[in-house]
Amino acid sequence: MTQRAKIDTDEPEPGGGGAGGTRGTAIDAGAELDPVHPVRLPAPVFQPGGLTAAAVAERIARGDVNDVPVRSSRSTADIVRGNVFTRFNAIIGVLWVIMLCVAPIQDSLFGFVIIANTGIGIIQELRAKKTLDGLALIGEVKPTVRRDGRAAEISTSEIVLDDVIELGPGDKVVVDGVVGEADGLEIDESLLTGEADPVLKKPGDEVMSGSFVVAGGGAFTATKVGREAYAAQLAEEASRFTLVHSELRSGISTILKYVTWMMIPTSIGLIISQLVVKDTNLQDSIARTVGGIVPMIPEGLVLLTSVAFAIGVIRLGRKQCLVQELPAIEGLARVDVVCLDKTGTLTEGGMDVTELRPMGGADITYVRKVLGALGESDPRPNASLQAIIDAYPDEEEWRCTESLPFSSARKYSGASFSEGDGENSTWLLGAPDVLLPSGDPALDEINALNEQGLRVLLLARSARELDDPQIGAGARPTALIVLEQRLRPDAADTLRYFDEQNVHAKVISGDNAVSVSAVAGKLGLPGAENTVDARQLPADRAAMAAELDRNAVFGRVTPQQKRDMVGALQSRGHTVAMTGDGVNDVLALKDADIGVSMGSGSEATRAVAQIVLLNNSFATLPSVVAEGRRVIGNITRVATLFLTKTVYSVLLAILVVCWQVEYPFLPRHLTLLSTLTIGVPAFFLALAPNKERARPHFVKRVMRYAIPGGTIAALATFVTYLLARNHYTGEGALEAETSAATLTLFLVSMWVLAIIARPYTWWRVGLVGAMGLAFLLVLVVPWLQHFFELKLVGTTMPWAAVAIAAAAAVLVEFTFRWVDRRFPA
Repeated sequence: MTQRAKIDTDEPEPGGGGAGGTRGTAIDAGAELDPVHPVRLPAPVFQPGGLTAAAVAERIARGDVNDVPVRSSRSTADIVRGNVFTRFNAIIGVLWVIMLCVAPIQDSLFGFVIIANTGIGIIQELRAKKTLDGLALIGEVKPTVRRDGRAAEISTSEIVLDDVIELGPGDKVVVDGVVGEADGLEIDESLLTGEADPVLKKPGDEVMSGSFVVAGGGAFTATKVGREAYAAQLAEEASRFTLVHSELRSGISTILKYVTWMMIPTSIGLIISQLVVKDTNLQDSIARTVGGIVPMIPEGLVLLTSVAFAIGVIRLGRKQCLVQELPAIEGLARVDVVCLDKTGTLTEGGMDVTELRPMGGADITYVRKVLGALGESDPRPNASLQAIIDAYPDEEEWRCTESLPFSSARKYSGASFSEGDGENSTWLLGAPDVLLPSGDPALDEINALNEQGLRVLLLARSARELDDPQIGAGARPTALIVLEQRLRPDAADTLRYFDEQNVHAKVISGDNAVSVSAVAGKLGLPGAENTVDARQLPADRAAMAAELDRNAVFGRVTPQQKRDMVGALQSRGHTVAMTGDGVNDVLALKDADIGVSMGSGSEATRAVAQIVLLNNSFATLPSVVAEGRRVIGNITRVATLFLTKTVYSVLLAILVVCWQVEYPFLPRHLTLLSTLTIGVPAFFLALAPNKERARPHFVKRVMRYAIPGGTIAALATFVTYLLARNHYTGEGALEAETSAATLTLFLVSMWVLAIIARPYTWWRVGLVGAMGLAFLLVLVVPWLQHFFELKLVGTTMPWAAVAIAAAAAVLVEFTFRWVDRRFPA
């Protein structure tokens, strides 16, 4: 139902009804409340000029401040705690302390590696936090608050109880309050109540934090601030920490859960085997037991994932892209459909009036006066009305008696005027195909303009009151206003990028479908000619999804339809990103897998979006997609390395228990192997460029390589160890056996690394070569031989170890290729 708002009164209507609360409601600017005996007090008396400086200071002193912080990232304490106090760090920490007590420092190197890794993780995440927090401050919208009779923008955290806060289209209600002024004020409370229809607010009505203005304007008195505004906490929780689904994060959690369960019985069996069954030196038994347990833990996998995400945030931050949730980088890389709002995304916010066409013999001078008055009647004009204001400034002193703000659901705005000569008139300004009846001859002329990519508004005079539900019926067309939209210079390249990456772009706009199609066509959008008027879309989700798959451009889409369209695409298995900058985009942004808001957009859109383009450049999106692909592709690579190590460590422990022999390795040996075949290479591979398209089934893709690779490595190593036990005798035999087994395990692990590093580039080949050279130095430099207790004895067994490793490498190569064909991911 169409609503109206009176705005010609001298004083606003005093508030009625009850906002409720204990300390959160005041009678006047200086009222004191009884904190011991709270009562439900009437709504505050609205003070148009706001609080005085003294009243503000008084409230600050007693703590009535909106002190709930808007966090864009984890706190420093949470970052340190999250990186230090992990399940695996606890296990390794205990083992490290044991090794420091019973073995040489060489066998305790794994503990220093963990300290270094954890430190790197903390430093990188703190850098990401600094970037996030800095960008959040840049992108923060400050509410307009009246104090001492003047309006000024202040930080949300500086609002105090009883402040008078102004509202306009797109503004988010930041604290609870009671309306004091209302000019067609319509507020969407769907994020709180689930009710999609905007609610008309009148003086005395409550407003809840977390809702947002979709039309009109006004002002309200803050009645609950800080932690008393429970709805504010709920809204903040929903908007900031509704975590994006991350297959990477959930997949790693699943892997670590199963690894933990595998470790427990294997470790117990290994401990019993080394300490009880074998009659060996106690300290040596402990060292070899720890050497078997430590490599089972893929501790660096979680670290490198965090580092990769953190560096991604830093890189995108340099491009003025605020990632409000880290996994959103991954999410956008998985997107296969991106829904674009035309205005503000494909076109710049500003417009220019190119032509004014009077209709029905209207006087063009009079029409200009009407347009000037309409522009003056709206304190917060949208882009279309601003273009009209610029072209036709108000030079008459017409008095606006009633106004009807523009709504994306109505597609028009209106106002009633008392003209200077005593004449009264009511005017509507909006979409011609909404205000004109179907089949009107003027629509042919309008369609011709729309086909050129021009936007057309109709000025019509109504004989009805603004609050009449049928106000548009019988309205007399008076003039057409032709607007030219400014195309974003980078939009065509961005659309081309998405097309090349097989990401389907859908333009969803509230504008005329023909006009939207023309704009999309100018930008080279594939399928731009496939245009649908959303008013003709079926309501059934399955039928709507079929239409969405077949077509690329949709016009006259209502806010609720945008939300339904996102849901319909998701029902067909699509991963959907939605871009937008207006309040009509909020519901769709919230429901999309990834919401992307422009920095110049409304506060409400930025609050629900996971990614905010602070530079308002649609061209930044390919950078986000590329960063996400880099993270996903590289983490998949390094996860294979880490989990191959886990698999061969568990299998080696099982084989040792079954054969009742000493565990072949000391911690120093596996620290060396892990560093050269996993740690150093994984760090570089995780941060390398990677344009491979993100693919699903992370766990399956990783484990299909890790299980056969780890199994082959374990079997080859154990065969070499058993042969060495039969070959060597006497003093120093165990050291020689260990050296031979280490050589086999290193060579097989290096081949796994060589496979994972493909496709080769000069630096990847250099990386693999450098790791091999480093191991060779350990084998030939005397003090390194002594430090790592590695020395190849004779020629027969070392060459046998190389031969076994070569056979295992061929088997790994064959198995990985067979897995690719048999179990494609």
